[in-house]
Amino acid sequence: MVMLHGNPTWCYYYRNVVAALRGQYRCIVPDHIGCGLSDKPGDDMYQYTLRRRVDDVEALLEQLGIQENITLMLHDWGGMIGMAFATRHPERVKRIVLLNTAAFHLPKSKPFPWPLWLVRTPLGALLVRGFNAFSATAARVCVRRRPLPRDVRRAYVAPYNSWRNRIATLRFVQDIPLRPSDPSYGIVTQVQEKLPQFRDRPVLICWGLKDFVFSHHFLSEWERILPQAEVHRFADCGHYVLEDAADEIIPRIQDFLARHPLEIRA
Repeated sequence: MVMLHGNPTWCYYYRNVVAALRGQYRCIVPDHIGCGLSDKPGDDMYQYTLRRRVDDVEALLEQLGIQENITLMLHDWGGMIGMAFATRHPERVKRIVLLNTAAFHLPKSKPFPWPLWLVRTPLGALLVRGFNAFSATAARVCVRRRPLPRDVRRAYVAPYNSWRNRIATLRFVQDIPLRPSDPSYGIVTQVQEKLPQFRDRPVLICWGLKDFVFSHHFLSEWERILPQAEVHRFADCGHYVLEDAADEIIPRIQDFLARHPLEIRA
C-alpha cells in the first residue's frame, strides 16, 4: 500500500488508514520533500516541481525493492504524483484508491479557485510563508461535518512552523500547471493521455462533495476516464474526506481490497 498525500497535509493524513491496514498490508507512507517530517531544503538544493516529486517516489520504491503488486492510495497532489508514477510503471500498479484528487488538467467546467489565485500572488506568498495561512486555513475549512479537534489541527500545521519550513506549501500551489508554458504542464498532459490504460484495474473512489477545489467536476472526469471505478460520494464531506468520514471510508477500503486480492508469487 503506497499512500501519497497532498498539500498542505503530510503522512499524518493517513494515520487511521495505516492503523487499520498495517496488520495485513505493508504500508509505505512517505512525506514529500518539504512536507511533514521530511527535509525542507531551499530552492538552491531542491527543485520543487511535479517531475521531481515523481522521481522521488520512483527512487524510494526502487530503494525499498518494491517492483510489483502496488496499491496506490492518493489524495490531492498525491493523485498527480502517484498516477504519473503509475504511467511510468503500469505493470507494477494493481489497484488504485482515489480520495479527492486529480491526475489531469483542470476540467473546462471548473474555474480555478480564487484562494489559489491569491496564493500565487506576492501577497499570497507572504501570507503562506509568513503566517502559515495555507496550512492553518486548510485545517479549518477542509472538513465540513465537524471541526477538527485542536490536537489534530495542531498536528497538521506543526511541520510548517517557520518561513523556511513553509516553502513546499507555497511551491506546490505555484507549480499547478494552468498554461502550456508552465513547467509541469507537459507531464500532466502526458499522464492524462495515458490514464485510460488503467480501465482494467480495480479502482475505488471516495469523494467529499463539499470540496471547493476538487469539486464534482473532478469526480465526473474520473468517472469518464475510469468508468469501471467503484464510487462512493459523501455529500456532507470536504476535501479532507478521511477526516470527515474515516469510520465510513476505511471499511469500504478494506472491503475493496478483500474483493480484489492480488496474486502473490512465492
